[in-house]
Amino acid sequence: MQPFEELLKNNREWAAKMVEQDKDFFKRLQDQQAPKFLWIGCSDSRVPADRITNTEPGEIFVHRNVANMVVHTDMNLLTVLEYAVKVLEVEHILVVGHYGCGGVKAAMGNQNLGIINPWLKHIKDVYRFNKDEIDALEDPDQQVDRLIELNVKEQVMNLAKTITVQEAWHKHKRPYLHGWVYGLKDGLINPVFDMDPGTHIDPLYEYNL
Repeated sequence: MQPFEELLKNNREWAAKMVEQDKDFFKRLQDQQAPKFLWIGCSDSRVPADRITNTEPGEIFVHRNVANMVVHTDMNLLTVLEYAVKVLEVEHILVVGHYGCGGVKAAMGNQNLGIINPWLKHIKDVYRFNKDEIDALEDPDQQVDRLIELNVKEQVMNLAKTITVQEAWHKHKRPYLHGWVYGLKDGLINPVFDMDPGTHIDPLYEYNL
């Protein structure tokens, strides 16, 4: 059996199991989608949003990319954000990184990774802004993990700079923004940063609403 055929076999078994446990499971999913959360996470295969939060299909709206970035020219991310906030009316947005992230580690070095280079440049900027704090740590792994935390915080701040979030804050007093880091070693989530609706940021980034 080819690896992709194993996935299809697993799917059939899973679907049958779900119907056996709850015959209306798929009918409910088909009829509505009303998640309270938008998850902006890393593409790393070891960090599945539903598994590590013990949630069911339909509970979390998910967007993933390398190193859980919020880039203001990324129309994919901005489209997901707009849909989640204005159509699904999510109450919380979670930016979720993970310790030991390869993308963040690569951004601290000088290896040429081709088309990935421009994406990692955004993380390099976070490193440059916080270089003294990070380099003061003696352990290289601690340096990477601290940049991972700071990068999550920066991406939450980038969310707060978007017109989508600012309009929702102004009109609806939502969503709450959260920055988390997941531990591959222990399976636990470390909350590192939060922003309540209406939190003031640098006035340069605040739109007149």
